[in-house]
Amino acid sequence: MKFLFGQWQKKFLTFLPILLVLLLSLACGTTTQSKLDGESFVHKLVILHTNDTHGHPLKFYMHPTPGVGGLPARATLIKRIRKENENVLVLDAGDLNTGRAESTFFKAKPDIEGYNYIGYDAMVVGNHEFDNPREVLEWQMSMAHFPFLSANIKTVDGDYLTRRYIIKKFHGFKVAIFGLTTKETVLTGDPKNIKDLIFEDEIGVARKIVPELKKKADLIIALTHMGIYQSFREGSRRLASEVEGIDLIVDGHTHTKLDSPIFVKKFGSDHKTLIVQAWKWGLIVGRVDLWIKNKGVMDYHFEVIPINLTKKEKTAPVSKEDSYIGTKIEEDKCLLYSLQPYVDKVESRLSEVIGQTEEFFYYKDARNKETALGDLIADSMLWYTGNMGVDFAIQNGGGIRDDLPKGRITMKSIYEVLPFDNSVVVLTLNGSDVQSLFDYAATIPPGKGAFPQVSEGVSFTINRATGKCQYILINGQPLHPFRNYRIATNSYLADGGDGYKMFLNAIFKYDTSRLQKDVLIEYIKHLGSAIKPQTRGRIDIIAGVFSPRLKRAA
Repeated sequence: MKFLFGQWQKKFLTFLPILLVLLLSLACGTTTQSKLDGESFVHKLVILHTNDTHGHPLKFYMHPTPGVGGLPARATLIKRIRKENENVLVLDAGDLNTGRAESTFFKAKPDIEGYNYIGYDAMVVGNHEFDNPREVLEWQMSMAHFPFLSANIKTVDGDYLTRRYIIKKFHGFKVAIFGLTTKETVLTGDPKNIKDLIFEDEIGVARKIVPELKKKADLIIALTHMGIYQSFREGSRRLASEVEGIDLIVDGHTHTKLDSPIFVKKFGSDHKTLIVQAWKWGLIVGRVDLWIKNKGVMDYHFEVIPINLTKKEKTAPVSKEDSYIGTKIEEDKCLLYSLQPYVDKVESRLSEVIGQTEEFFYYKDARNKETALGDLIADSMLWYTGNMGVDFAIQNGGGIRDDLPKGRITMKSIYEVLPFDNSVVVLTLNGSDVQSLFDYAATIPPGKGAFPQVSEGVSFTINRATGKCQYILINGQPLHPFRNYRIATNSYLADGGDGYKMFLNAIFKYDTSRLQKDVLIEYIKHLGSAIKPQTRGRIDIIAGVFSPRLKRAA
């Protein structure tokens, strides 16, 4: 026995270093993903999330930076994070549709191909998924290698439109992800595309499904397209405050840019829910790291990762790495190669003739006075939002960048007149804020891009001597300070751009996510016959001399 023990002891001593190395390797390998804490394992989960990408599959120009966003750069980022972490979820909070031509022309096919390539785990159905006929949505869902989720949309027959939830299994724990779509889609969706659908109350549905999922998973994620508002009576704040058991809400719809997550405590409970959202258009990817123990979140880390954005103060072309916010992300060459044909096809399609002009529509005076081109653009927004009770539309002159040439109008010429990817937004302001809007317009120096161009339905006089607007008529009636007015504008102004801060006081705000350029194209097609440049007498300017409108108003 002594001999046997001696032989065993020698063998043990020989293999002891190898055993120690193996044990250390195992310990090091599990520290970042899961570790033993008392009697329970702590697991780490990384959630990467996007929302409201609105048809931006490839990089694009956003002042002052060319080449921001795009799925090829996003793919590089997500691939790297997956390589560094064992447990990763990639989620999208809806509104994949309606945006740039390379997406919209192909009904979001390049976007879905890119999501398949990246390996998204799930997406919630957003309200803009109903911008197209139902068969298009069904085609999109069949093409996707990931599920479109929504637990609160049913057909009139009582069937769910799509899957309500999924369970993702990781080593040692399970995650339940369920979808909720804003019930406002009843009001904002295209009536012919949602006519036989029922959008149930999000809270009532969540109260039923969360207890069901708690029995099946360790962590509950609500993937929602509901929006972040200040009030606890709407959107994802309402969901978190009225439904217990949701650990994380990955939200979309309001294009909210967060620097830190929102914590909401359920009424009458100690339970807290984390809410995140990742701005819009794939400009950033949100990242949430969760440490999970005993079916609860022990700790978290949140960050937003810019996709090749630059510092705003940089006006020169991007040439140095330090001009990027964070680091430059290279594009995935394979994905870029597969998506490039869509761009090429769009370029050829933009040669399509959509209308005719009798004379040039010049843009050079759009920053100084009413112009025929400004009237045309503002009228197109009013026409597009006609079913939403809009009183008038307003466009900043600085957003108009080229002439509309005499003769044939091509789609490309429209894209040059309106090169920015601004969408049409509808807002409701009270009368005093509308007065502030016009008073601000009177203070804009000639030549500045903030100078307004307006649609049919409104007229006013700018008195440069007093810095006030006078004789404001909306639909033929004087502006009333205690009445609410509905206004259509572009997303840049709606966000307070060019000094239009009064839009931030909006009582109601709805981003149609339809690009202005596409709206103008549709409007010109709608007009049919050749269009003639003419101003309509909507804006008069007093510069210390006689003004015709003074006589008319007297």
